[in-house]
Amino acid sequence: MNRDPKARGPFTAFAEVAGAYERSRPTYPEEAVRWLAGDEPCDVVDLGAGTGKLTRALVALGHRVTAVEPLAEMRAQLEAAVPGVATVSGNAESMPVADGSVDVVTCAQAFHWFDHDVALPEIARVLRPGGRLALVWNTRDDRETWVAELSEIIGNESIAENDVAGPIRDSGFFEPVEEAEFRFEQALDRETLLDLVLSRSYCAKLPQADREPILDAVGRLYDSTAGAEGGIRLAYVTECFRATKRGAFA
Repeated sequence: MNRDPKARGPFTAFAEVAGAYERSRPTYPEEAVRWLAGDEPCDVVDLGAGTGKLTRALVALGHRVTAVEPLAEMRAQLEAAVPGVATVSGNAESMPVADGSVDVVTCAQAFHWFDHDVALPEIARVLRPGGRLALVWNTRDDRETWVAELSEIIGNESIAENDVAGPIRDSGFFEPVEEAEFRFEQALDRETLLDLVLSRSYCAKLPQADREPILDAVGRLYDSTAGAEGGIRLAYVTECFRATKRGAFA
């Protein structure tokens, strides 16, 4: 989540839907977080931390986390959800973090928003020798019939490998990218599903009048899927990428 907060587009839209984001977005599987940041507690910058969905998973594993997030509305949600965690205003292109001071820079759901030509040198700057860049996305598993129908309404959200590996490789700062996938399901009621859709940039940035037909269609899909018992389970693939900073290893 990086750009001038005054600019129109998804970045200011996220500020408007911070509460929906916090209520509806899932966290990340523990095994994925361990793969990204390691088992031993270390110094981590969670970049573009949003409301702290990844931050809280990192803290739970004992990591010493500094959450970097440009939007005050998101930081407020994060600070309420993860009391005591260090939070700072900043973005991928300009982090208020000392040179060579962290072991891992994580980023959840946001790397594709960065200006990679500026952000990747900045990430390399704050990493120690042998430090790691670790990226993660929760993407819906469209192999589930109703999830595919949801994507027909609100769009697909898959991350192409070259969206990640290409910029990292071209920067020259990192070793080859490693990849891993993990799977999980999120239990949702009707209102949480609607919040989840609203929290996505493609819906959040729309005027209210344009959001309503999308949310109405999603509500009808929920009603036809949940049936009399109520409640649904949304399948996800957690796509993980990590790359070690080039140079002398610690």
